Amino acid sequence: MDILIIGSGGREYSIGLALKKDENVEKLYFAPGNGATDMLGENLAIGDFGELADFVAANGIELTIVGPEAPLVDGVVDVFKERGLTIFGPSAQAAQLEGSKIFMKNFLARHNVPTAKYIETDSIEDAYKFINSLTPPIVVKADGLCGGKGVIIAQSHDEAKIAAGDMLSGTSFGDAGTKIVVEEFLDGYELSVFAICDGRDYVILPAAQDHKRLLNDDQGPNTGGMGAYAPTPLVNEDIYSKLRSRVVEPTLKGMKAEGMPFTGVLFIGVMVVDGEPIVLEYNVRFGDPECEELMPLLKSPASELFYKAAIGEIATANIEFHDKYAVGVVMASKDYPYKSSAPAEIIIDDIVHDDIEANAHISFAGVSRGDDGKLYATGGRVLVCVGIGDSIKEAQQRAYMLVGQVHFAGKHCRTDIAYQALKLQS
Repeated sequence: MDILIIGSGGREYSIGLALKKDENVEKLYFAPGNGATDMLGENLAIGDFGELADFVAANGIELTIVGPEAPLVDGVVDVFKERGLTIFGPSAQAAQLEGSKIFMKNFLARHNVPTAKYIETDSIEDAYKFINSLTPPIVVKADGLCGGKGVIIAQSHDEAKIAAGDMLSGTSFGDAGTKIVVEEFLDGYELSVFAICDGRDYVILPAAQDHKRLLNDDQGPNTGGMGAYAPTPLVNEDIYSKLRSRVVEPTLKGMKAEGMPFTGVLFIGVMVVDGEPIVLEYNVRFGDPECEELMPLLKSPASELFYKAAIGEIATANIEFHDKYAVGVVMASKDYPYKSSAPAEIIIDDIVHDDIEANAHISFAGVSRGDDGKLYATGGRVLVCVGIGDSIKEAQQRAYMLVGQVHFAGKHCRTDIAYQALKLQS
């Protein structure tokens, strides 16, 4: 089959890389793709959803996969389904689970899904009153999409009040923050859990752990993610069982009962507190960079996972994963996450180690193709070096060996991705 992937980041490149190895897939298209996705398929300079649907229909593309959240929230799935086209992702209504933190928190409360105590408000007075009732740290979230940056963990009441005021005034995140959620801080360990859903049934993928902070030992500002690994040893069958019965199943039943059945990736940001999984937030797409680690662990054809979910038949899919580990290290541009950096040519050494050639690869993200045909780092998170191994340590070593083969001016990365798991296993 021919497949279109909507998006331009490392997540979409990773999905494309998995599909490229799938014997069921003939041709890949990316809209818009990035400077490296042209190595996997054809990039399309089409942004309008209707025009994109016209292209899909005219070219007999059998499946479209939506990577990022913005087109989902903006209704691309609805446009395609109105044309009778097969597309993987939630409707605009269902995508409110990510598009509005207020909608998400109220939905969790309605369906008794465990989550942190909270208030949603557009009143500075109500926000201050609730903040005063909490013990710091205190979490303040903008309601709308903020590219993964709309969450402030305040260390004092005053800091929380300043964050709330800046959001509600529009100073911090514009219209996305004119309504906010204030919630209690949960003390535990955080996980990224992904359920592939078809509106009724689901498959849970191996749990991952993301590293949001810019610097080693989880220091520095939050970013879109500096690396991840999967599966994490921090999850046991008891936690998976609780996630199924207390989180995924009531969510799918609730969404269906409210007239917006959920199809696509349900990304559950989980905090495990004393062995109990509590939902921090929902997203409606794969995490980035977690997707970069999950895709190479998929043993069964990637096309089956996405297509069966899109047509409502995930229960008939035989989804298997390799009994291995993956570690991904993000290589970022010089000034990330503070500001844009000047374009820098990417130079990759010839891989002379057979071990690295066979068990590591690059997922390209913020890159562009120059007029000279060379790749340039033009985004904040430039690429992800992914290593696969029989242990987390082996996967980590392979990822960092590949990091050493990649060069561009100003490059930087963390050197401790997966350190929590390695400490646990030592």
